[in-house]
Amino acid sequence: MTDEIPQVSQVSQDSKNMAVLIWVGTIFFGFIPGLIFYLIKKDDAYILDQAKESLNWSITACIGYFAGFVLTFLFIGVLILPLVFLCNVVFGIMGAVAASSGKEFRVPFALRLIK
Repeated sequence: MTDEIPQVSQVSQDSKNMAVLIWVGTIFFGFIPGLIFYLIKKDDAYILDQAKESLNWSITACIGYFAGFVLTFLFIGVLILPLVFLCNVVFGIMGAVAASSGKEFRVPFALRLIK
């Protein structure tokens, strides 16, 4: 019996940096950074994966913002809009931290529209 260590694919530092940019950009610019990297960096599997996750989260956040805006007329949206904003910031930071160490990050309750 041999003690073999399973091979783990290494993520380059450039890929990690670009993934961090995707997640930080998602906080400030919404779906645009994820879309740009998704369309341009098809050759890097890690960046493509994180761009898809960022896009999925951005779409979910946009739906939340829209629902909150509509519900402001019923005064419920006043509570929903800050919560969606807080989730956007928290998940963006969590994604950036995970990307800086080369881990795949999944937002817990994002709609998986882009696969």
